[in-house]
Amino acid sequence: MKQSNNPAHAGPTKPVTVSLPMYGDDTCEDPDPLGTRPPHPAHLKNGNGKGAGGTSRGTIESNDTLSDPGEAAMVMSDGARRVRDLAFPDATDAEWSDWKWQLRNRIRDEAMLARILRPTMIERRTIAELGDRLPVGITPYYASTINPNDPADPVRKTMVPVETEFEMSAGEQADPLGEDADMPVPGLVHRYPDRVLFLVTSFCAVYCRYCTRSRLVGKTGEYHFNTAQFERALDYLRKTPSVRDVLISGGDPLTMHDGRIDWLLGELRSIPHIDFVRIGTKIPCVLPQRITPEFCAMLKKHKPWMSIHFMHPNELTPEVAEACGRLMDAGVPLGSQTVLTQGVNDDADTMKRLMHGLLKIRVRPYYIYQCDPIPGSRHFRVPVEKGLEIIEALRGHTTGYAVPTFVIDGPGGGGKIPLMPNYVIGREGDDILLRNYAGEVFRYPDPVSDLSGVASGRR
Repeated sequence: MKQSNNPAHAGPTKPVTVSLPMYGDDTCEDPDPLGTRPPHPAHLKNGNGKGAGGTSRGTIESNDTLSDPGEAAMVMSDGARRVRDLAFPDATDAEWSDWKWQLRNRIRDEAMLARILRPTMIERRTIAELGDRLPVGITPYYASTINPNDPADPVRKTMVPVETEFEMSAGEQADPLGEDADMPVPGLVHRYPDRVLFLVTSFCAVYCRYCTRSRLVGKTGEYHFNTAQFERALDYLRKTPSVRDVLISGGDPLTMHDGRIDWLLGELRSIPHIDFVRIGTKIPCVLPQRITPEFCAMLKKHKPWMSIHFMHPNELTPEVAEACGRLMDAGVPLGSQTVLTQGVNDDADTMKRLMHGLLKIRVRPYYIYQCDPIPGSRHFRVPVEKGLEIIEALRGHTTGYAVPTFVIDGPGGGGKIPLMPNYVIGREGDDILLRNYAGEVFRYPDPVSDLSGVASGRR
């Protein structure tokens, strides 16, 4: 595994093994699989229990039960109602709209899957043979976006395993991005000079079959980081003034309870040199019921940004539009992240429809990722040239806001590397030759003498 030479690390750094207690383990300080309890009060004070500016951080309130279901109720699309009536006929509208009910009733095995879809023999056999690999997990709501009769349904491909997951190909690794080697403390990846990735949970509402961090849930089960590990990471951040940007991810941070998220955001906001906090999540897409008015009111206090993982236009349901609308109305800027995946979104028309649909619900397309080479992912990956073709089909052919950045996360810890079609043809004398979206060539005056002046420091 590639070792980090990040200047933010003081001296040689050994890879940190993220050894996390499973919920139910009596060594866990806070065994709480859904994050339904706030951290223990003993962990909420630092010194006098005051944050920046004397704000108390010593107490938080738990709201473990939903408020009036009518107040938080969300629109129910026809597809959702069909799945509810078919597979959960006893569930009320209020239960279906309860995000914790959705998590408790996730599809976890072939028998549950068969209540909603028609599994193929390959899907049945693969699920039976998963063993300790990445488990199956699909919320009832998200299952409603899948065509039950189509094995090639794009959302189904991302959720239901097939036997090719068992085939290891050249270049595939359990930790393809080398994140474990850049952890100064468990759960905190410090790779870039001024920003960190804060992994706060390894619990997800759904399990994407192409997941970069499948290693965290595939062999140790579902668990949350405990409060002591949070405090170690926060202590590192307090002592590292070069960090100004924190990306909270996992797992999915929004599977944690409001009180826990409120506390964590409050701790981060109390660190004077941290001025930008982001949350990476798929929850608004796969569990929009989680985005309650109470949750949005809590986020509004802390002013985070949010990057939401979207894969296909079929995900853009009335429920998702309402969830994103609530977040935007609460002042949370939204961006999207999409993994380029074979048979799901690897054509320009699908990607354009997705990007246009996202803009309609006020989500700004941010990244398209080349699929990371995790074990058994060969059937998901497409040639890099396909991603460049898609970007070229978007740039200039539609609004610039609908054109995300295409990136490869450099294997072994190289970080995000942006890729663009080559619009610079070359130089002819004092002119740069440029190609536009229509293939037309234009000259831009750029005298060589000016370049030599820049090189020598003269203008």
